[in-house]
Amino acid sequence: MVDYLDRIGAGLIIAHPERLDFDFVPEELVGREDIQRELASKFSNVANPEGAARAVITGPVGSGKTVLAKTFCRDLQRHLSGKRELKVAHINCRNASTSMRVAQRILHQFDPGHPDRGLSLGEMLLSLRKMLRRTSTHLIVVLDEVDHMLRRSGDELLYQLLRIDEDQEGTGTISLMLISQEQVLDVLETAVISKFGQSNHLRIPPYTVDGLEAIARQRAELALVPGTWSDATVRLLAERAAGSGDARRVIEYLSSAAERCEFRQDGHTEQVITVEDIHAMSDTVAVDTQTRLEVVDDLSAQGMLVLLAMCRRLRTEESMTMGDVERLYAVVCEEYEQKPKSHTTLWKYAKQIEQEGVISTRVATVPGGRGRTTHLSMPHFLPADIASRLELLLPKRLRRK
Repeated sequence: MVDYLDRIGAGLIIAHPERLDFDFVPEELVGREDIQRELASKFSNVANPEGAARAVITGPVGSGKTVLAKTFCRDLQRHLSGKRELKVAHINCRNASTSMRVAQRILHQFDPGHPDRGLSLGEMLLSLRKMLRRTSTHLIVVLDEVDHMLRRSGDELLYQLLRIDEDQEGTGTISLMLISQEQVLDVLETAVISKFGQSNHLRIPPYTVDGLEAIARQRAELALVPGTWSDATVRLLAERAAGSGDARRVIEYLSSAAERCEFRQDGHTEQVITVEDIHAMSDTVAVDTQTRLEVVDDLSAQGMLVLLAMCRRLRTEESMTMGDVERLYAVVCEEYEQKPKSHTTLWKYAKQIEQEGVISTRVATVPGGRGRTTHLSMPHFLPADIASRLELLLPKRLRRK
């Protein structure tokens, strides 16, 4: 009666689903090594008993700001273990959007049982400082999506946190890290900017396709059953997400493809993520393939033959080389009784198709040999759909010649 539930927890493709969650923090952060080193340089002073640091991290959605902060703070605690006691208070200001609520959460993360009713903002911070100094603890305060608090309450809390050691015995009580999609330094008062320092601003760009590939590979290694995915799979997923540069997007694509592969298992199906699994996911934010198929309509007859050759391989393979294209193009030309064009002309057609956004190309070293070759993939369209449209258009287009 409940056979339809058998796939839940079966683990045929997905071994550890929690590792495909956006909030999962991996042991190692990939694709952001340069930014990690830059952030570490901002916190070099924290190794000193009275040292503190400040940083502002900005970047678009999915650029890895939060996971950068979380992995950095975790690694810093491990690095300074036995040398300096570090605690971290990571507050999401979208959920606590006023100065008072943020201060309460900072206090409760350090001491969950501490009373806060009836205390002013200044009194809460003074109480926090006393506890930190008494326990010889350095606190790193991370205010994520800080723009939400700044819009509601301004920067008074930041100013007081930055001044927490003024007129007090001892320094280096708190380090402060701000995270936002927006350029928050532009909305801070001059006194706060002066305390932070313009040079402590880290701007994180969107992920490159190689960075997204590294993320997809890491999550596949952590979450999926070995042998259910390939290097070509993660590359195609990365190329599909490359337009956004969003790590969440490529993780979602991997998760959706793996879920579909798991769903279609019937005891006879090969337990491997296919091109169809990747392209079958619901995707309302990338290229709308149903309304954009007409992009191929303006190609010449020879351009259509070249693209049809590509589609026939990419129906079942994640990528192909220009050598593959040339061989399959010759077969397609023979099928349609056309004389193949030269290698140079074929290359021009391939570049035209790439410019239309139908395919993506990358140059890579030839495995096990010398030289480099061009690899093609079709991350935004289902090759079978393109092929069907071309097979419908080609006879009429060739008669027109």
